[in-house]
Amino acid sequence: MRQEPLVQPGYDALARRYAELFPSPYLTHLERHVVHAFADLVTDAGHRGVVVDVGSGLGQVTADLVERGLDVVGVEPSDAMREIAVRNYPGCRFLRDDAYLAGPGATVEVAAILARFSVIHIPPEEVPEVFATWARRLGTGTVVLIACQTADDGVREFDHAVARAWRWSPDRLAETLDEAGFEEIWRTVSRPDADHRFPDVHLVARRR
Repeated sequence: MRQEPLVQPGYDALARRYAELFPSPYLTHLERHVVHAFADLVTDAGHRGVVVDVGSGLGQVTADLVERGLDVVGVEPSDAMREIAVRNYPGCRFLRDDAYLAGPGATVEVAAILARFSVIHIPPEEVPEVFATWARRLGTGTVVLIACQTADDGVREFDHAVARAWRWSPDRLAETLDEAGFEEIWRTVSRPDADHRFPDVHLVARRR
């Protein structure tokens, strides 16, 4: 008999605790270097518009990219997380929106998209449409970066502490992006450690 999924507290309820536990968005040097390598790709591409940080959370990555000279908008559906981001980074822009960018994000001219550990919270059956929405907003040669916990194959739900979440195999993630109009440029896959129960994938793809 199928059990009902665990009802998690959500990011609004745990925003302050999250800020205490994760003063930095990067738990490893690799995570930081991957984001900076993505920033270099965006700069080199030279497309007009802003970088959209989907699921910007506490705003640290948005602020980091702004410090590197990019025009960035953080998009975050959790009011409590976004309020902390606005308070801590008053020089950055944050919108109340989600991965579909159908709210305030609908009017933004998009030059690139970053989604670190936010796609995991989108039901897998909706992810292809999210990627297709991004493809319609992005011009040829623009880049996206997605980070998520990995599965050995396919997509697997896991017991995330805050909200329902799914792990993606790197190949399945790349295939789903490919079907939406993106070609993979590179990926990194890190091993589990004291701070990571599962391997993480960071995958960069370019709009065809």
